[in-house]
Amino acid sequence: MAEALNRRFFYGWVVVAITITVSLASWGVRTAPAVLIKPLEAEFGWTRAEISSAIAIGLLMTAVGAPFGGVLVDRFGPKMILLGITLLTSVSVLAASQMDALWQMSLLWGVLVGFATGISAVIGASVATRWFVQRRGLVQGILGSGASVGQLVFLPLLAWLAVNVGWREMTVILGVIVLVTLAPILVLMRNSPEDVGLLPYGATEPVPKGDPARPLELLRRVARVPEFWLLAGSFFVCGATSNGIVLQHFQAHAVDHGIPTVQASSALAIMGAMNFVGVLASGWLTDRHDPRKLLAFFYTFRGISLFLLPSMTDLGLGGLTVFAVLFGLDYISTIPPTTALCADLFGHRNVGSVYGWVFAAHQFGAALLAYLGGVMHDALGNYTLAFIGSGVLCGFGALMALRIQRTDHSETLAPAAAPA
Repeated sequence: MAEALNRRFFYGWVVVAITITVSLASWGVRTAPAVLIKPLEAEFGWTRAEISSAIAIGLLMTAVGAPFGGVLVDRFGPKMILLGITLLTSVSVLAASQMDALWQMSLLWGVLVGFATGISAVIGASVATRWFVQRRGLVQGILGSGASVGQLVFLPLLAWLAVNVGWREMTVILGVIVLVTLAPILVLMRNSPEDVGLLPYGATEPVPKGDPARPLELLRRVARVPEFWLLAGSFFVCGATSNGIVLQHFQAHAVDHGIPTVQASSALAIMGAMNFVGVLASGWLTDRHDPRKLLAFFYTFRGISLFLLPSMTDLGLGGLTVFAVLFGLDYISTIPPTTALCADLFGHRNVGSVYGWVFAAHQFGAALLAYLGGVMHDALGNYTLAFIGSGVLCGFGALMALRIQRTDHSETLAPAAAPA
């Protein structure tokens, strides 16, 4: 009976469903500070730059957590790591509901939540590689969508709660939601197909496992390869222009132009819905086309939409909604081709670890633009220069993607042979 069930239904889809659920919740938490900008300005008198600095710390800690998370997942499996980061996130968010000083925001929303989110960011790549040979690009797209959809779809709910209930109560509700996701991890999560007597989807024999290198040792090895820096550099652009400037400042930008908070967040919800469509399409395309050309197209399209954002804002909510549709289609469509290139260039055995360092570059870009966006706003009174500069940055991302050579560098990560 069990064998017949396994033939009809592959258990890896259960693992994907759990992973994406946790990703939705954890990245929804990562998004919350964007909703807090206006309430914290009003209650504590903190400047936009000060709040942006706390947000930037969180994004930097996400960058720190990602490479170590990749190694931890490769070594201990997704289940134990998911349990740990979910508990850490929930406790940190519940404690943040009582904060009344900027250093507390920097510690709780920044250091602790940021580090946990960084670890969670690489779990999807590991799950896709462990459980799937066929349809891997599509699965990476589905898992990648969990992060972005969690960020964008949670925002309208969080904005409504912050306005109508209070930001502290909103924070408590968010912490409880994250805590609830512990249950499916405990009961249903499995580390690999072997745990349920299966091969990876589409495999005819077991896929060999690697011996994960330590994070800094792995960075030393991949740093020898120019393609790693091109891949990391292009993903730096992705983080800067998505999580950095748009996710953190779009809502405050809309409110500055007279659009109510809840209505502005509804545009972000539309962005999240279109993002889901875009990332699934990207996963499907990655299974069939050159990921370098896909990345170049995605960054070019994103740059054009950012150039248009200031003029679209003058059209009110309708203009911002059009931008949300365009940008949403492209928001994280870069993830499936970037993950595919990590596997192509460095092999599948350490894809979680390598992607962890590439994702760290993504978050460094996000942190830089999140902070600079606030600084530019305080200096100029608007975000126009920040958005146009981000569009220019996308052009560099497209050029870097096109310069990547699809050469197998997996031997770079192989341990040195022992002397005879």
